[in-house]
Amino acid sequence: MGIQERKEREKEDMRRLILEAARKLFLEQGYEKTSIRGIADAIEYSPGTIYLYYKDKNELLFALHEEAFLKMMQELSKVVIISDPFERLIEMGRQYIKYALENPELYDLMFIMQAPMETLACRDEIWEDGLKSFGLLKLVIEDCVKAGYFKETNIEVMAMTIWAYMHGLVTIYLKNRMSMFQDNQQLERIQESFQLFVKMIKTSL
Repeated sequence: MGIQERKEREKEDMRRLILEAARKLFLEQGYEKTSIRGIADAIEYSPGTIYLYYKDKNELLFALHEEAFLKMMQELSKVVIISDPFERLIEMGRQYIKYALENPELYDLMFIMQAPMETLACRDEIWEDGLKSFGLLKLVIEDCVKAGYFKETNIEVMAMTIWAYMHGLVTIYLKNRMSMFQDNQQLERIQESFQLFVKMIKTSL
């Protein structure tokens, strides 16, 4: 390995070390209570070292945000092998629920926390990760329309409606709002609600 390659690997290792420490502290302490100094202390480096890689806490959080979207897109992309578009749409919904329930802290980072969006606003950039995942949903819905499953033809409105339901469903669970039922059947309720939603969109759209 050459000197340049070794330096690049060392930089990547340091980025990974910083991100893992930040992720751990964001989860344990929350975004507001986590500081660059705290992250630096966790990896036993000076705050100045972190600033060599990330401008501020928002930028660091956004790097985690981008990684989370990449992971979700990898999961959602598995549905492309399903030939029937409506079955593909249903499986995409299942994968979305699965991802959210298995990665609650990442889901919070991607769709609930405000800080990543503030970083975008400061950069005067659009939410590319959100557009990519939303675009994938729109493509599947468009295939459903072409196959005759839906009469509605406003793809964007349909996609927003479906996403809004899915987001609401998993957020109610992740934020412990289903605990009011006190019957330990939260996961069953999610699946039953999802199945009902599938029937609704198949008959009404």
